[in-house]
Amino acid sequence: MEELSTAAAGKGHVVLLGDSIFDNGAYVGGSPDVVAQLRGELPDWRCTLLALDGDVTAGVLRQLASLPADATHLVVSVGGNDALGYAPLLQQRTFSVGEALSVLGAAAERFAAEYEAMLDALKARGLPCAVCTIYDTPPSEPGQKVIKAALCLFNDAITRAAFSRGAGLIDLRLICSEDGDYANPIEPSAQGGQKIARAIACFAGAAQPAAADLPELASIVISG
Repeated sequence: MEELSTAAAGKGHVVLLGDSIFDNGAYVGGSPDVVAQLRGELPDWRCTLLALDGDVTAGVLRQLASLPADATHLVVSVGGNDALGYAPLLQQRTFSVGEALSVLGAAAERFAAEYEAMLDALKARGLPCAVCTIYDTPPSEPGQKVIKAALCLFNDAITRAAFSRGAGLIDLRLICSEDGDYANPIEPSAQGGQKIARAIACFAGAAQPAAADLPELASIVISG
């Protein structure tokens, strides 16, 4: 650990938590992953990757146990694997659209409870933090419209949690909007990762260095 923290030296230290949206090195074929691209966007800052491919929302609590002491900004992208766990519900037979929405709504409520607990733990660290929405699959992917509609329920839980707690919001649905942004239906490519890194850098530049300086319940929204 540096003797002089990055914050005291007039620099920042961004920590990435969550899943393979950030931990995408295995999917970019030797191209830079998100954390490497973020270091290029913020050359005078430290950038640490704690996100773990395959992790779910509850896993962020474990990741937080390894948080560096000099961290100044926290960014989380998680929830996609939780949503994948509910994917079998899309094949469940129902008698009406209303019943289908009720089934999905119950799943979203369970997800919301876990997500809010995670974000409360994140906010308790007293640092500026941002969360990412779950992005859509590539536009050309079969079933994209159904997946996009179902994810709206989970993304509503994410945006409500962020806005009610004054966390920043990075909307990956708008940032990763092209087929080329995806290495496969659920992982970002180097192109998409560059867009994500740029959005994180925008958040880090917009957020104040100490949570105490932020207005009460003020959310920064980054959409591209």
